[in-house]
Amino acid sequence: STELIPLGSLVRIQEGGLVVVLIINHNFMRSIKREIVAALIFSKDNKLFQGMKDPEHGGVYLDCWHIPGGGLDEGEDKIAGLIREVFEETGIDISLEKIELVDDLGTGESEKTLKESGEKVLCHMIFNVYKIVLSKNSDEININLNDDLVKYRWTDLNDLKNLKLTPPSVELFTRLGYLD
Repeated sequence: STELIPLGSLVRIQEGGLVVVLIINHNFMRSIKREIVAALIFSKDNKLFQGMKDPEHGGVYLDCWHIPGGGLDEGEDKIAGLIREVFEETGIDISLEKIELVDDLGTGESEKTLKESGEKVLCHMIFNVYKIVLSKNSDEININLNDDLVKYRWTDLNDLKNLKLTPPSVELFTRLGYLD
């Protein structure tokens, strides 16, 4: 027979000399899948733009340095989504820049708090990463953080190894030869 055991109950199971004590927890997390577009934005002086997210606004990998990007809206084209995400997060308009797909092999998984409902879900992500090289040096580029990011930096590729990066970024940068 099947019986419901109240949440938080201790259950003791004994089989021969083995005793197992379990705490019953019915908090199952819903899983979602997201297709993500992200940008490797390089300045003319070959520095990579990275930002850090605001922990108050939810999202994934809150304490790590990110490249800008995010999930596609329903029915949205990847390039249109990339242009939108980069502008929302950085204020940089890449719509007239050369946009080159450099990697679509990345995947990731992280707990995410949905903005609309506050629900915590397990987010399975597929990454499409594009490279954009801007015509200005990093100190000449106007940045307007106005969405998820609260701070940013222009990073020399040699310094990537010294930063706390998202797990998908570590995999990406290793595949691209930016990290050993």
